[in-house]
Amino acid sequence: MKLNLKDYRDKVLGCWMGKNIGGTLGAPMEWRRQVNAVSFYTQDLKGDPLPNDDLDIQLLWLVALEEKGIDLDARLLAEYWCLYVTPHWSEYGTAKINLRSGLPPPLSGTSENLFKDSCGAFIRSEIWACVCPGNPQQAARYAYEDAILDHGNGEGTYAEVFCAALEAAAFVENDLRKLIDIGLSFIPPDCGVAKAVRCARQCQGEGKTWQEARDEVLRLYRGSTFFHIPACISDEDRKKGFDQGQLGWDVPSNLGMLVIGLLYGEGDFAQSVCIAVNCGEDTDCTGATVGSIFGILHGITAIPEKWITPIGRKIKTACLNLGELGYFGNQLPQDVDDMTRRTERIARQVTLRYSPQIELVEDGATDLTGFDPARLFATSEPRYLDELYFCLNGPVYTFDFFRVAVDYGPDGAAVRNGEAKTVKLKVWNRYKVQTELHVKWYAAGGWEIGPQATGRTLNLGFHLGRGINELTFTLKAAAVPAAVNRLVVELTSPGRPLVMLVPVVLRDGNLADTPPA
Repeated sequence: MKLNLKDYRDKVLGCWMGKNIGGTLGAPMEWRRQVNAVSFYTQDLKGDPLPNDDLDIQLLWLVALEEKGIDLDARLLAEYWCLYVTPHWSEYGTAKINLRSGLPPPLSGTSENLFKDSCGAFIRSEIWACVCPGNPQQAARYAYEDAILDHGNGEGTYAEVFCAALEAAAFVENDLRKLIDIGLSFIPPDCGVAKAVRCARQCQGEGKTWQEARDEVLRLYRGSTFFHIPACISDEDRKKGFDQGQLGWDVPSNLGMLVIGLLYGEGDFAQSVCIAVNCGEDTDCTGATVGSIFGILHGITAIPEKWITPIGRKIKTACLNLGELGYFGNQLPQDVDDMTRRTERIARQVTLRYSPQIELVEDGATDLTGFDPARLFATSEPRYLDELYFCLNGPVYTFDFFRVAVDYGPDGAAVRNGEAKTVKLKVWNRYKVQTELHVKWYAAGGWEIGPQATGRTLNLGFHLGRGINELTFTLKAAAVPAAVNRLVVELTSPGRPLVMLVPVVLRDGNLADTPPA
């Protein structure tokens, strides 16, 4: 399969321009539960887009890819997050607190995070799609490592994986309904995001108006209004009973509205982004993502110039530490053209490594002869979803022949005085040789390890089954020694130089449930 680089650049440039346009269009109405009536920008923009966090963190991930290479994971991204992401609000801030206290991803996105089901992750999915054109499997892997930073085991993670897979597939597939199916294949069918997306698609298939589809999504999958502020909901929506909802459970409804914009837009740029924004809720995020998906599908040549001229081609940042990113941020792309050039350089590397079936070519037309669209679904790779979602309740450490997950359970890493905390080690032998593993815990400060701190287990190769051992331990201290407690599990194999050191972090949970005075 050949992708002509001129076509690729047109799509990537369309992605970043569509992102800037949709985010700027929707910014004034952000987090208003109301039906809007916009048909064009409502601000005097003076030739520049509005700063928007929808694009900011993707600039940072581009820098990370350039500096550290294409094999990055959540722990590497976490280092960049702590150094450069400035906001303290919602999931961004909670993740930063958790990371700085020693909790690795996905615990950083899960622990005490009221906003793990919110919208901060899917808005940064495009970078992974654009460096993985035609390879939704790899785009979804990157998106997962990204999303768990601040959304952990929440709906926000599923939302980014869905978008990244759909967007990567859009480089080689034009059928919007097929693209939605591809995105859905990468997330659990019973999650809130999947249900809201299917709801929006069903409404459009039944001939409902976009307003009726929007109301149905809100009826079934809404979160709260913006921090329960009465002024952030219209009288009409209050009369419909839309004034109640769970704080932070925002992303299912917004993904539903994103799909409404795409489907009811019928291939027209203005109609697509305006319908998404007119649905209300997180309008800069839905508008921006609809704009970027349109750009990938149709290229920048399909975006009318009247939408480009008022904002130009610059990129404005809102939530990055510019003082540490070169000379006041000059390490970042300054416009969509530079962003496109630098994205392409990474895409060439990723395609060579992870997409052997795809060739990026300067000469010759894009050629999909012999291309099987079924390869775009998650199910095209055996055990793909098992590996992607190997452990949502704790970090996964990858070694040469093994992956080892520390599963803290849905309650996270908190431990209380005198109470046993259950932790499971999931050891996945990814090689063909069965192995005896010796296990040894290192723990200071009066920790009791049950059933014992040392032992052995036989680990079968993948060809003799899944090759996964699940080892269950209980950890208990009469008095939790510190606010953050670090333990280590050593896994070795007799007769081999193999040594795997796996960190375990436990946070003092004694005060977590104490009511305020």
